Amino acid sequence: MQCVTLNNGIEMPLLGFGVYQIPAKDTERAASDALAAGYRLLDTAAAYGNEEAVGRAIKSSGVARKDLFITTKLWVQDTPAEDNTRRAFETSLNKMGSAYLDLYLMHQPYGDVYGQWRAMEDLNREGSAKAIGVANFYPDRLIDLIVNNDIVPAVNQIETHPFFQRADYHELMREHGVQIQSWGGFAEGRNDLFTNPLLAEIGKEYGKSVAQVVLRWLTQRGVIAIPKSVRPERMAENIDIFDFQLTDEHMAQIATLDTGGSLFFDHHDPEIVAWLAARRLDA
Repeated sequence: MQCVTLNNGIEMPLLGFGVYQIPAKDTERAASDALAAGYRLLDTAAAYGNEEAVGRAIKSSGVARKDLFITTKLWVQDTPAEDNTRRAFETSLNKMGSAYLDLYLMHQPYGDVYGQWRAMEDLNREGSAKAIGVANFYPDRLIDLIVNNDIVPAVNQIETHPFFQRADYHELMREHGVQIQSWGGFAEGRNDLFTNPLLAEIGKEYGKSVAQVVLRWLTQRGVIAIPKSVRPERMAENIDIFDFQLTDEHMAQIATLDTGGSLFFDHHDPEIVAWLAARRLDA
């Protein structure tokens, strides 16, 4: 598996497996199948409600913990956020049965962001969170966090797919040493992604599916991807993307699909901010 080196020297797989929207009852089997297919990066979150299932899959996989890269995410915390963040982190560790996390992400740019980040910095310094980062941070919030704190986020996981490519933001993150990671790489099939004529035609030239073309397009740009599936044959297909390379012409053609806007929700929308900030998780 190809890897990228984060700003603290830790290597992270360029392709992993996400479990968003997989019901807890199905997650253990899906994560086990993904590990059997060769995935070593697993991405979950407290908000997904399936951390325990991921932990069981890890335990039964037979794969050494040191060979895995495990990510989970902190949900929005009320003040005192520093205390709450440590408790939330320990809860996630206990659910997954792990002594440490490879990457701990702040899931949303809301609540007491600075209190959360200070606590995450302490977890990083202690070694229980090998790397820390954020998710869903737009450029203004990311730069504000960087200039007002000690540790630069290692990763920013954001909506990134052929219809919302984030090229300028990707370059800004690169300048500040922040690794971009995609969520929603397939746009959840919106805009008829899987039957898109351009992507299908490109795939035909390589003998690859549209999904494989999209994942190759992401990873070839240095974007970490975490596709989700509950079907072993799809998992095997999604990981089989490193035996071809898209030409500059094909990369330029895919760039024309960019609409410049989210297909899901805008983190600057006051109603979305209120909705996300109001959600609370049981400890």
